[in-house]
Amino acid sequence: MPRNTFFFKGDHLWKGFSGPAELANGTFKELDEYHHLGHVDAAFRMHNKDGDPLKDHDHIFFFLGDKVFSYYNHSLEKGYPLEIQQVFPGIPCHLDAAVECPKGECITDSVLFFKGHEVYSFDIKTKTVKKKLWNHLPNCTSAFRWLEHYYCFHGHNFTRFNPVSGEVEGNYPKDARRYFMRCQDFGHGAEHRKPRCKLDAMSMDDTGKTYAFIESMYIRLDSHRDGSHPFPITRSWKEVSGRVDAVFNHGDRIYIIQGNQIYIYKSATPYTLIEGYPKPLKDELGIEGPVNAAFLCANEHVVHIIKGQKMLDIDLAATPRAAKSEFPLSIADIDAAICDAEGVKVYVGAKYYLYQSPRILAMGKIMPVAHKISPEKFGCEE
Repeated sequence: MPRNTFFFKGDHLWKGFSGPAELANGTFKELDEYHHLGHVDAAFRMHNKDGDPLKDHDHIFFFLGDKVFSYYNHSLEKGYPLEIQQVFPGIPCHLDAAVECPKGECITDSVLFFKGHEVYSFDIKTKTVKKKLWNHLPNCTSAFRWLEHYYCFHGHNFTRFNPVSGEVEGNYPKDARRYFMRCQDFGHGAEHRKPRCKLDAMSMDDTGKTYAFIESMYIRLDSHRDGSHPFPITRSWKEVSGRVDAVFNHGDRIYIIQGNQIYIYKSATPYTLIEGYPKPLKDELGIEGPVNAAFLCANEHVVHIIKGQKMLDIDLAATPRAAKSEFPLSIADIDAAICDAEGVKVYVGAKYYLYQSPRILAMGKIMPVAHKISPEKFGCEE
């Protein structure tokens, strides 16, 4: 769980989910020193970088009554507190909860404000508000975004919801003491084993969002600040069940290869399957499955498909698509591959090998130094 998460109850806060309680004014001094606040109604951290009037990055907003307090580096910003309407026009006072929702997870960079069953979606750029009524959700006393998931807390329970529609999927509510905190006689996951450190696929999009796929689970790797946690693949890609063979991104699409089929999704969350898919891999890329791995380097339109001990290059800009070149590889038993700023990483079992470029992978005869996969990073065990 993220260490920079704050939970408030009365005049106390918790840093993270398992740390000791402390007075809120120990971290946010002015809350008590100058304004004598015994609690806050709602709070959220703003990561949006598009600036004015909500500043540029990493500000924490606290709401109490009809006032809003803005903190940066744990210091109250000059001029605050202000009336909520001055900073967030159209948002009512005496809120219950608030949570940031960035573009790609919401339609635009937004903040969701909760008051009873009323939800106010505030567009950060245009400062417009859309009011929604989500009677199917409990009254949220706090809301939390974590790893592209949204949670409504109510009492000691929580409910996961879609930030655009408010839809609740799965068996909710659940007891927060079993998932979000360490409590005696509570817990979850004791019966869930960690998978072996043997990847099935990796992917990275143009924004740097990076996923690893292991067995029927996936884990996001670029969000180290917010912690990490494995989730079922069907949580984000509903139509894909079981293990995948290869995953890669191209433009605003994410391609998932499984056996002789390929799924193509819009790359913005929640991921939406393109109409007409899945299709036979032969129809889409001109090759037969199964494959071992696939990767695409930044600003390129040639996907490199590893099949057995061969690498096939397919031009995604061509019609029809087909393997335009084929290279024998000196490395065998490849499980997954990815191309990032460091080069091409090829994963074999619990190790990976770094090549400077796809060409060196194709032409090289000398094996690079083997590196161990990090069990902590990938949520696996050796």
